[in-house]
Amino acid sequence: MSNPQQLRYSKEHEWLSALEDGVATIGITEYAANALGDVVYAQLPEVGDTVTAGETCGELESTKSVSDLYSPVTGEVTAANQDVVDDPSLVNSAPFEGGWLFKVRVAEEPADLLSADEYTAFSGN
Repeated sequence: MSNPQQLRYSKEHEWLSALEDGVATIGITEYAANALGDVVYAQLPEVGDTVTAGETCGELESTKSVSDLYSPVTGEVTAANQDVVDDPSLVNSAPFEGGWLFKVRVAEEPADLLSADEYTAFSGN
């Protein structure tokens, strides 16, 4: 399992892309997707919602369990991945690509986000 070097990670197993015009793309890591098992339902934040770093903003349901989805940053949701809502298995098959979850115009980024190497050491993967 490889964590892309260009991303940053939260200890809740979300990843965050570099800001592009102040907007970051967010998803869950491959480690989290594997731990969840087959994702069958995704409840994502809606466009216009305000999310807060470290707080729940949705949930992912798998054949094993229901898990809260946390935002790694504070800001306004600018997009939710409708493809994941329609086909939640994208979270498992392409967690770093087509399985992204939502985009946020970042107002505040916490200092405790991890690099890929730090996340790998933290998660053991």
